[in-house]
Amino acid sequence: MAGNVEAPAPVGARPERDPKARGGWRGGARIWEETEQQAKKLRSASDAEQHRKLPKRKIVLLMGYSGKGYHGMQRNVGSSQFKTIEDDLVSALVRSGCIPENHGEDMRKMSFQRCARTDKGVSAAGQVVSLKVWLIDDILEKINGHLPPHIRILGLKRVTGGFNSKNKCDARTYLYMLPTFAFAHKDHDVQDESYRLSADTLRRVNALLACYKGTHNFHNFTSQKGPREASARRYILDMFCEEPFVREGMEFAVIKVKGQSFMTHQIRKMVGLVVAVIKGYAPESLLERSWGEAKVDVPKAPGLGLVLERVHFDKYNQRFGNDGLHEPLDWTQEEAGVAAFKEQHIYPTIISTERQERSMARWLGTLPVHDFDATAHAAASLGAKAPSPLGDSD
Repeated sequence: MAGNVEAPAPVGARPERDPKARGGWRGGARIWEETEQQAKKLRSASDAEQHRKLPKRKIVLLMGYSGKGYHGMQRNVGSSQFKTIEDDLVSALVRSGCIPENHGEDMRKMSFQRCARTDKGVSAAGQVVSLKVWLIDDILEKINGHLPPHIRILGLKRVTGGFNSKNKCDARTYLYMLPTFAFAHKDHDVQDESYRLSADTLRRVNALLACYKGTHNFHNFTSQKGPREASARRYILDMFCEEPFVREGMEFAVIKVKGQSFMTHQIRKMVGLVVAVIKGYAPESLLERSWGEAKVDVPKAPGLGLVLERVHFDKYNQRFGNDGLHEPLDWTQEEAGVAAFKEQHIYPTIISTERQERSMARWLGTLPVHDFDATAHAAASLGAKAPSPLGDSD
């Protein structure tokens, strides 16, 4: 028995430690980290497997956004200097689990196409994009959960597999919101927010806007086209100015224009030329001359008030809208949400920015420097030099 009793350790000697316990909590932490990493890999593999089982379908998203602070709609992959609407949209699609991360890096992999490429600062209440996504549960709520409040997905619909939102679009409707003092005559009207648009001036504005209807050569309304390029000819279905309204003590009006397609800056120049005529800086004859081959100095109104309101898919709806498989792209059920988004995010931004930055007031101050008579003088001099038909026949 006495042989089994352990001798006491000498005074000052270090006790033996269990080799398995070496490393203490550090070893335990390392084991925990490895276990957690394995669990994450398993969860990731499980999510990927689940996504592979989900149907991947072609859809369209109805979008609304306030364009202030963005350099347009279209994403510039590889360039982080200028933020676009699509940068935020693609990020939300990836984070919500609608698309894999590599589709965000190469948008062609999800067959992404926008209906209209809005410019810097331009807003939209009815932009439509087409793409292929995993149809996850609560897809709209999850996408919107990763978007800022001034960008919203307002609707979603299934479309045919070969649908392309740009190519299938028959027409686009834009609105341009501006303070009515833009129509105040330079010589005998007040030039500030106390101005109120008269019924006679509104009728004259609408008479000029109606001149745009039909097919015309709009090469003077963009910087990208020559006078003889066929693509400079554009068809305008309608253009008019609605009754004015007052917000925060300032009167505004909304001009609406519907056309098959528009070139860069075309609408802003269409508005700018009418404003120049109404204010008394340019003659009415300049409107018709601007469709000729001669170069005409057409002023470009600020981008702030321009909004893509609606895109139209009439031919697609006629063919597929009632086939029992697809919904018509008319967005009637989403109209209340679209109107609410405009009232909450688009109109207040236009009004507050105009008050703070006075973009329209500052632009109106540049109208006197335009040479609206240049083409008229050139045309007159050419007419004076040209020989008469009678002289030719002699």
